[in-house]
Amino acid sequence: MKRLLLAVLAAVATFVPPALAGTLADLHVLSRSTGQRLPVYAHGGKLYIAGQPGERYSVQVVNRSGRRILAVVSVDGINVVSGETAAPDQTGYVFAPWQSYDIMGWRKNADEVAAFYFTALPDSYAARTGRPANVGVIGVAVFREWSPPRPRPHSQPRGTPEGAASEDRAEAHRAEAPAAADAAANEMRAQESVPGSARMPEKLGTGHGERTRSAVTFTDFRRASEQPNEVITLYYDRYENLLARGIIPATAPHHAHPVPFPRAVGFVPDPR
Repeated sequence: MKRLLLAVLAAVATFVPPALAGTLADLHVLSRSTGQRLPVYAHGGKLYIAGQPGERYSVQVVNRSGRRILAVVSVDGINVVSGETAAPDQTGYVFAPWQSYDIMGWRKNADEVAAFYFTALPDSYAARTGRPANVGVIGVAVFREWSPPRPRPHSQPRGTPEGAASEDRAEAHRAEAPAAADAAANEMRAQESVPGSARMPEKLGTGHGERTRSAVTFTDFRRASEQPNEVITLYYDRYENLLARGIIPATAPHHAHPVPFPRAVGFVPDPR
């Protein structure tokens, strides 16, 4: 059955070299003040970024395949298009082959979004709508598009069920989503278990900012399976919190990108 979903209105499909995450799609977070991707830190099999309170950001999704995909995007456990408590079977963005698109905020209508920005947990959209339990995570559930099965070859042995291979793939994909959900639950339990004497600065969440123009249109998309073919998860928090938890090494420089001339201006010293 066809589902009515939001599609990005992009004139040109662009290719971005893969840097993060999946087989079907890549996920990045961009600072809207600099236009640069936030650095990603790998720790304990998870991926993290450090945000700064007040910083506006966008979620960039890149289709790495030569076919259309559907990306159901969640921030702090909330669907960024519908505002529902997120689930993979909800509405999302449809991407053309190799297309990249920056999702700048919570969708308010077909022409505007409310900007994403990092903020203290009580000011987050999730907390202000009574759903603070999953603050600090960005997720994308990726679906392939259904295509008609190929005609059965005349040489196919009798008794071989048509479409068995596709059913096996669907079963494999069904196993991916619960694993991602378990990982998110474990992350939340680990954060809640920090003793009061060792608590870090308040966690970051994502706020509901000013209205920004971001036009989309509607399209039909039929999913190839009920469960996502891929789930990509990216956690975020303050730099200080990630440093205290050992996610960012203590020796890591506290700047987003390499500095071409890190030393102060001077002159040639005498030899020793």
